[in-house]
Amino acid sequence: MNAPIDPRKFQNPSITAKGEKRASVFFKDLTTFWFNSGSLCNIECANCYIKSSPTADHFVYLTPEDMTPYLDEIDHLGYKPIEIAFTGGEPYLNPHMIRLSEMALERGHSLLVLTNAMKPMMRPRVQKGLLDLQSRYPDKMTLRVSLDHFSETEHDAERGVGSFAIALKGMKWLTEHGFTLNIAGRAMFSESEEAARIGYADLIKAEGWNIDAYNPGATILFPEMDETADVPEITVACWGILDVHPDSMMCSSSRMVVKRKGEDTPAVLACTLLWDDPQFEMGKTLKESLGPVKLNHPHCAKFCVLGGASCSA
Repeated sequence: MNAPIDPRKFQNPSITAKGEKRASVFFKDLTTFWFNSGSLCNIECANCYIKSSPTADHFVYLTPEDMTPYLDEIDHLGYKPIEIAFTGGEPYLNPHMIRLSEMALERGHSLLVLTNAMKPMMRPRVQKGLLDLQSRYPDKMTLRVSLDHFSETEHDAERGVGSFAIALKGMKWLTEHGFTLNIAGRAMFSESEEAARIGYADLIKAEGWNIDAYNPGATILFPEMDETADVPEITVACWGILDVHPDSMMCSSSRMVVKRKGEDTPAVLACTLLWDDPQFEMGKTLKESLGPVKLNHPHCAKFCVLGGASCSA
């Protein structure tokens, strides 16, 4: 059992519980701009990073009108084409998802969509839209499918009975139509990373997917986020001790737009994971959001600095 987190930790944004200077990450360059499509999902996972479910409405559906100012800002700030990424909830529940994707592609950006590849994605209207985008932008789209484990039993334990089989049907359709696919798994099970990648490789071979199980950018294994477990605070000295550079943290090169229920306008967050902590809401515009991020949360330590994980490709 994990030791409980020390209540003195992660209280002061600048100083750790031991009185040391907390590490910060300065913004370097925009390479991935995330848009949360909405928190609704067709399923409810046992350990959802963002607490999505069929009734979760803390984030409302993002609309084209919400997204346009941010695409304009990317141009005005002089950024070259970047990766525009959508997460949720399940993005294909958002009725605007095809148009939102098209807007990103029209501007010359590449597109990454995180999906469970289940029934929302397989609706005829969505399929038609995806095929149209694929025909016009064949090398610009990547769909990252959530397969929490390479076995049906373990995946369904997280996502519900039958979800593995349904996701495989969606991936079969995507493969048959030439879409570029990634897998997002979880390092929450007892096997080593090596064993996990062997398991995914066997599944990929059996299903005929064009995915590299041994490429961390194509088969991404995320660490589990247990907010009750004790983790070390990251100090300025940790960069040298751990031989990790702050520029490798995803908050040095990405931001996420969300639209909260009851709010008139979206907000920009420092991180895709820290969605419910006000200190990581960086402003209403992209430009306002580009300040330094103080690593004052357990997820900063476990997921990014120690876990070496990134939501970006």
